[in-house]
Amino acid sequence: MDDWIDYYDSTHTIYVSKLHRDLHFQIIARDIIGYITSPEATVLDYACGEALSASQVAAACGKLILAEPAPGVRGRLIARFAPNTKIRVRSLDDVRKMQDQSIDLVVMNSVVQYMTAEELDAALLNIRRILKPSGKLVLGDILQPHVGMGRDVTALLSFGLRHGFLKDALIGLISTALSDYRHLRSRIGLQRYSEDEITAKLKAAGFAAQRANVNIGHNRWRMTFIARPPLAR
Repeated sequence: MDDWIDYYDSTHTIYVSKLHRDLHFQIIARDIIGYITSPEATVLDYACGEALSASQVAAACGKLILAEPAPGVRGRLIARFAPNTKIRVRSLDDVRKMQDQSIDLVVMNSVVQYMTAEELDAALLNIRRILKPSGKLVLGDILQPHVGMGRDVTALLSFGLRHGFLKDALIGLISTALSDYRHLRSRIGLQRYSEDEITAKLKAAGFAAQRANVNIGHNRWRMTFIARPPLAR
């Protein structure tokens, strides 16, 4: 995961325009809010990225913890949300030290593809430890083995067409093809899991899981799973 952390801590071109970036985070915030069941809930956004719309999520819960591994991104989060007393910014090391059964909802969205299988297993075990018996984990944006890059391209173009940045999306795809992202993706690859494989990983970590009807975000060819401690199922 370290190479991907370094990439996202750099000046990257993963978003084709400011509008694309802003809409991306607005939609994710909206979808996360849909999983919050109490205004008093403590929510952990695991490897949250820039989380530009985190204030919206914080308004829907009691406390929002933004956990981010990239130090540069983490510094920007601290500066951006310093005035918001409901938001706390932490590292992934801090997450490993959190109190048992202290979190109501953990969201890990568009993160699994960048982790090794061993890193994911360790993260799931820790999340199981810090999650309350009545809590849940939402594991979003899982790439499927049989769905290639072409679907990601189609999803981006459809997103751009719906929201008025199709031209930027086309230009951005060309830029991405020549960027460090494409080279890194070719060299390291992205982790992909079938529905059965991710369900088995969650079960091994002590969760009862089911696939959600709709993925978090705009890419309908990726998967989201809802996982709970078995007694809370």
